[in-house]
Formats: sequence, C-alpha cells, structure tokens
Amino acid sequence: MSYYELATLDTVIFGAGAASPGIQEWIAGGSGTFLGAWGTDIGSLNRVFLLRGFDSLEEMMTERERALMSADPFGCTEQLVRLTMESYRALDFMPPVKPGAHGPVYEFRTYRTKINGIRELVEKWRDAVPGREEYSKLSAAFYGLDGEPRLTQIWPYESLAARAEARAASVNDGKWPPKDGPASLMPEMTSQIAMPLPFSPMT
Repeated sequence: MSYYELATLDTVIFGAGAASPGIQEWIAGGSGTFLGAWGTDIGSLNRVFLLRGFDSLEEMMTERERALMSADPFGCTEQLVRLTMESYRALDFMPPVKPGAHGPVYEFRTYRTKINGIRELVEKWRDAVPGREEYSKLSAAFYGLDGEPRLTQIWPYESLAARAEARAASVNDGKWPPKDGPASLMPEMTSQIAMPLPFSPMT
C-alpha cells in the first residue's frame, strides 16, 4: 500500500456527527483500505479528515472519480460546505499505515516545499526520522502527487502534554528537525490537532 488519499470535509457547525453515518456507508461501498477518521479540535474547526490507502494509483483515481461524479459524495453533502481530496505517495522508507490504537491525539502537519525540494527533503527525513521516533512514533509521512509540492505527516500522541514534551526534547537533543531540512521548505506550514471519530480504525 503506497498510495493514500486524505479527504478533508469541512462541515456545518457540529456537522461531523450528522455526517458520520453517510461517510461510513460511502466508504463501505468503495475500494481501498479505510485507515482513519478524525475531527479537528485545534486549528480549523468543523473539519473531518478521512485517510484511505490504495495499492495502485489507478485504484485511487477510480475512487476519486466515484466521488466527483456522485450526486452525494461521501454520503453527507447536506452537512458539507467544502470537500478537498488530496493524493499522496508514502515516503519509501516508511512502513504502511496501520489501523489501531496510536493516539488519541493526532497532529496533522503539512509543509510546503520548494518547487524542487521534495527529493532532497525525503533524503533528509530518511536520516532523521529514526532518531525522532525515539521520542514519539510517526504514523504516516507522504508527499503530495497533486497541488502544491508538500509533505504531510500524521503524528499520534497520548496527550497534548506528551506532544509538547516529545517535540521539545527532540529539538533540545538535536534530533529534530532534520539537518538542513528547513532549507528545502517554504514558510507556509500548517498544524492541526484532531481526535478520532467513533468509527475510526485508528484511535
């Protein structure tokens, strides 16, 4: 499983609960591996993240077209105000994303890279991630196949306090960020904290 779709569903206020039954039915009727569903708690609110994995680009694009041509994509258009579907490929040294109890606090971080920055950034991460994972595990890291050049990561933590502790310690110990990593990045970066929804395979 090398390809991933991260769908972002921006809902009406408190819309995640009302949207959940339709989302579950939509996912059950499609292909790929359903990996996680989260609702944002810090950052952009009223937002749902859905992560699915695919064995091929063709399989992912078939699912993308199913959504684009549907009269009710993800089964919840009455609750949606915006829908974004992004395509990603996993960094080649990362294992496949696995369901299970990893959180329950998840940080979604996206770095915009320089136009030609993906290749060198991946190599810097290859060297640095093992050391960073001594402080907290990394659930996913992948680069965008559409839109702006970018690297998106999903970091699980036991709590917000554990997140702060791991980040501070890894920086203080010189294990993070990757050496010269910021040189490959643009200033635009985002970080959002999300919690698993009741039907999420990752909790």
